[in-house]
Amino acid sequence: MAKKRIALEIGQGTSLRKDDYTRAAERAVKNALWQNSLNVAQAFGFDKNEMIVDVTIAVQKPEKIDRNFVKEIFPYGRVSIDTTFGGLDIPKTETTGKTIIATAVLVISLDMEVVG
Repeated sequence: MAKKRIALEIGQGTSLRKDDYTRAAERAVKNALWQNSLNVAQAFGFDKNEMIVDVTIAVQKPEKIDRNFVKEIFPYGRVSIDTTFGGLDIPKTETTGKTIIATAVLVISLDMEVVG
């Protein structure tokens, strides 16, 4: 068997008022997930729990993301969460604080036999 990428989803999420990196990450992941419904696992004869979901979330302070909280969003699959520096923090001009923008990339794979 070989890990074969079958889909790539991208999402963006924000925390507008609470300086919450986890909330922005959650919204980015949901944005990527809710854009479509993947039934590709069943199309290849796999159970949806066999999907391998590798998630990368980019924010300015990746250490502030609660990975376990984000992982709970996924209804099935073998999920791994990685965080990295990226996204945007936009300072507010009229008050203290910032708007946080997170970007999430979900790579969906299956362990598939290579034929050929």
